[in-house]
Amino acid sequence: MRAARLAGGLAPLAVALVLAGCSSGTNNGGSTTTVTSGRSTTTTTSSAQGSTSTAGSTPTTVTGVATCQPGQLTITAGMSNGAAGTIEMTVTMVNNGPGTCTMKGYPGMQLLDGSGNNLPTNVLRGGGPGFLNPAAGQPPALVTLTSGQQASFSLSYEDVPVGTETSCPMSAKTLVTPPNDTAHAVIAFQADPCGGGTIHVSPVYAS
Repeated sequence: MRAARLAGGLAPLAVALVLAGCSSGTNNGGSTTTVTSGRSTTTTTSSAQGSTSTAGSTPTTVTGVATCQPGQLTITAGMSNGAAGTIEMTVTMVNNGPGTCTMKGYPGMQLLDGSGNNLPTNVLRGGGPGFLNPAAGQPPALVTLTSGQQASFSLSYEDVPVGTETSCPMSAKTLVTPPNDTAHAVIAFQADPCGGGTIHVSPVYAS
């Protein structure tokens, strides 16, 4: 049995992007966050509590309210839990902007190594084992965040090699794309999902 690892790791949602007796986990430390839009790239240094983004793409709107952009969000990977090869964790996104924004749907992810190179990533929407929060199993719903409020999404993966795999690459960070956005944030994220980097993600939900 492998101890649960901290998971904390550019891709829109279309990128081909998981308990049984024990659990453990550790928290993320500080990291450098890079947010990229179609026209600009901004890099900032975060605190130990999370990763703060400062740039984003032009917002779209849902019900007349702009969608939450990476530049106004502090994105933090929480502690991981798991056993018997299945790891689960929660990622929170706090609205640090002055106004209200919305989210609805599934986030995007792309795992990266320590040099920022892409690792195999296969993000599947829902359906994964290990989601402990009941909200993670609900259909996508509109989440409205005023300044200081947060939304979350759950993710799960399996760290036991399958098929011809002999090992599964360990990420150092990941790109996170909020729902309905094209810009992304980079956060510290250590995970070694097997099955070609398969990660199940839930829709975002109020938390």
